Amino acid sequence: MSSDPAQGQLTFQWLKLKEDGLEGSLSDNLGLRVHRAISWGQQAELHMAANDHDAAFIFFWIAFNAAYAEDKGDTPETTERHNFEEYFGKVLQLDSGQAIYNAIWDRFSNSIRVLLNNRYVFQPFWSHHNGVPGHENWEALFSARWDMVKRALAAQDTEIIINTLFDRLYVLRNQLLHGGATWNSSVNRAQVRDGARIMAFLTPIFVNLMMDHPDIPWGANYYPVVEP
Repeated sequence: MSSDPAQGQLTFQWLKLKEDGLEGSLSDNLGLRVHRAISWGQQAELHMAANDHDAAFIFFWIAFNAAYAEDKGDTPETTERHNFEEYFGKVLQLDSGQAIYNAIWDRFSNSIRVLLNNRYVFQPFWSHHNGVPGHENWEALFSARWDMVKRALAAQDTEIIINTLFDRLYVLRNQLLHGGATWNSSVNRAQVRDGARIMAFLTPIFVNLMMDHPDIPWGANYYPVVEP
């Protein structure tokens, strides 16, 4: 099959065809990871086509979760930030075609900049407003993080930007999945819409890179298929 999807954007529909062509050549672990991600990603694309950005974002996030999350057994639980850093460290090294780089610096540069300078997807802001002790200085912390982002933007440091981006998207994910937002609300519409569009573009790239590099250790799946 062609390695160049139409219009330069990977889709989960296209990845499903690729998965079918690779049947039996991926390890059971990676095959399950990819299969799950594609199944959720295809549903996300249907919701994107219907302009249901809330549902699309949630389904894209589940697809992303299926791709990156790994069961580390009895080791102490790590933060999602740490898990993101490990995963993005892998995929960025494998991205020889610079698809991730181009998405961040060309296609979505303005949307990403707006998201990273949005206090409503900055967890310390919400922790302070919910009365959680130790977050009174959220404004200073937000300013310091934004200064870091600006330096990374100036240096085109993709790793810092993508880790910070998904740290903010994780807050948006929590708002939606924990019932902290209203469906199709005008209050958070811009970040949900932009988040869904960014996830729609980047998540298939991640899965495609994993399929192209089956020799990389992607870790054990959560909840593997267990025969009765």
